[in-house]
Amino acid sequence: MKYHFIIVFCFLNSFLYSQTKKSTDSIFYYNKLADANLNNKKYNQALFYTQKSIDFCQSNNKPENLANQTFKLGKIHYNQKNYEEALKNFHKSVSLFDKVAPTCTKVLALHYIGVTNTARGDYKTADVYYKKAKNLLDELKIVDHAEVLNYQKAMAFKANKNLPLAAEFFSQITQQPDNPSLIKTKADSYYQLGLIETQLKRNDSTMIYFDNALDYNAKSNNLIQKSKIIFAISQYYKKNKNFDLAYSYLDEHYQLENYILKLRNAKLDQNEFAKFKKNQSLNNTIKRENEEKIQLKTYRYSKLVSILAIALISILSLLSLALYKNNIIRNQNNLLLREKNKELILAKNKAEKASKARSEFLSTVSHELRTPLNAINGITHLLLEDNPKKTQLKYLESLKFSGNYLTTFINEILEINKIDSTKVEVENISFNLKELLFNIQSSLKELATANKNYFNLEMDETIPDNLIGDPTKLSQIILNLINNALKFTQNGNVNVIAKLYAEEEDTATVYFEIVDTGIGIPEDKLQTVFESFSQGSIEVNRKYGGTGLGLTIVKKLIELLGGEIKLKSEVGKGSTFTFKLNFKINKEPLEVVEETKPYNDKQLKHKSILLIEDNKINQMITRKMLENKAITCEIIDNGEDAVELLKVKRFDMILMDVHLPGINGTTATKLIREFDKTTPIIALTAISLDENRDMLLSFGMNDVITKPFVPDEFYSIIAKFFD
Repeated sequence: MKYHFIIVFCFLNSFLYSQTKKSTDSIFYYNKLADANLNNKKYNQALFYTQKSIDFCQSNNKPENLANQTFKLGKIHYNQKNYEEALKNFHKSVSLFDKVAPTCTKVLALHYIGVTNTARGDYKTADVYYKKAKNLLDELKIVDHAEVLNYQKAMAFKANKNLPLAAEFFSQITQQPDNPSLIKTKADSYYQLGLIETQLKRNDSTMIYFDNALDYNAKSNNLIQKSKIIFAISQYYKKNKNFDLAYSYLDEHYQLENYILKLRNAKLDQNEFAKFKKNQSLNNTIKRENEEKIQLKTYRYSKLVSILAIALISILSLLSLALYKNNIIRNQNNLLLREKNKELILAKNKAEKASKARSEFLSTVSHELRTPLNAINGITHLLLEDNPKKTQLKYLESLKFSGNYLTTFINEILEINKIDSTKVEVENISFNLKELLFNIQSSLKELATANKNYFNLEMDETIPDNLIGDPTKLSQIILNLINNALKFTQNGNVNVIAKLYAEEEDTATVYFEIVDTGIGIPEDKLQTVFESFSQGSIEVNRKYGGTGLGLTIVKKLIELLGGEIKLKSEVGKGSTFTFKLNFKINKEPLEVVEETKPYNDKQLKHKSILLIEDNKINQMITRKMLENKAITCEIIDNGEDAVELLKVKRFDMILMDVHLPGINGTTATKLIREFDKTTPIIALTAISLDENRDMLLSFGMNDVITKPFVPDEFYSIIAKFFD
């Protein structure tokens, strides 16, 4: 029944259309209506007339026009930021163009697929279509439009709020040689760069770009473009509270707008007069034809009134019934959705609480274990320095190894927690990659020799000497991977390969590969080895030891640096780990940093140090370690008394525990710095998830010693403050 009425309704519509169809039914006519509505920002009407044009092309078998109009429909959706519909129409347009000879519009359709994906943040897909558009542009031997396409690409990055990439493409356009076809695009590019710099609050470069935009605008005398640039400059000065200049530029902007409006009105008046003269000559003829048509239409419409009335009543009845049923179904679905939403919110809250509790628990456990570990490692160090008996030496070495193992284990737990909680910051400093890898190789030669392995480093000489990145995290990644390779390989080969994968103007992509001929990893374990506390098998864990956290840290650090680790392995034949990382190229030579000389006991002798520490065991260990170097040590177990003592007595150095009863070490340091700016204060802390070196230094501390103490590091940090 429902379909019968639809057929009747469609028949009636077709009949009416056939009776009222005019000679205006053409692509040109619909385009004209669509463009007029676009100018008046009536987008729904513009979409309607563009669709009418598409329907006309289909019914009249005009494949190339159909492809063009489908592209236009996609562009309207794109300008309204309706990216899903835009992509749908752009892809359809490309498939239609495939059936006809390639044109410039096909280039634009491919390019706009890239632009739309860029605006959505899908850069990989975007790059594929940018390349297709560029290849077709080259094939058609069209060179004038390349930078205009780049401008659209840059605007898409800006729409996606990826300002650095947008600025990079705008800059590329501005660096092209001047020619008449590029003047407006270059002016627009400088204007966009000025807006981006304003958003990034880089005041020094903002006005340079706006001035360049005005210079290029002067060559084209584009008043609308100039008005935009002048208004942007006014807003810039307003934000910088230079209200005189802001008002001056705003006044110039309004003057330009008024002038443009006058020009438009003058042009409109001339056009209206021409249309009036033309229409006047046609009015009489059209009037006669219309009178005849009206009489014919009146007769035909009178016959259709009864049919339409019946059809409309039937359709309205069906619609009412459908709406009633849909309302019942919708209410039922809404109730079900509300229940599901409540369940999802509860599950989400539980998951967030569980994740937070896990992080806090691991952080607390790792932090609290450091204090007793400091006692174990410290007492072991003191006993080893006290000329133990040969029978005792073996036990003390075992105790030292166990303490160091536990310290490494806790550090790795804390490292994973920091990465997961996004509290790890990526550095960007200059370093020499070749020198870094050679130093790593030298530090691990002893381990390679112990397992009778051939340890080789292959370095690509074309890699730039000076790169900008995070050498600390890169060292951590490489050290973990090589350590694993050397540990799980005996009487075999371990190769470390670094190659220049790609190089652009100021960016280098380096490919890293660590290959071993060790025990390998079973195929069913290739994914789980990157999970926390996971190794190849229980037997591997028992035989080779390890925390099972190294590869987890490696994977997270590589992802943090913008790369992806890949693994190939076969049991009994070895493993291969590969990854690529991007680095900026530093054009300036690295400063040569002289290695600091190791401390000597004379630097420490007869110095006086105040130790502020509440734990009795740590007091005893630290005092003994200091006295072993002929340092005088005085101990106070709380911050309040320490502050009062330092007001009347001076020491060469203060060792300040961060966690104290009463006021903590950071508060005590701030109070001391109010009357003593010079005495070095070293923080003693078992750094937790919420602490970091920069935070502690911000309170006035000069350096940080982490518990449990590594003796050589402990003495070195103290000694560097005593010349």
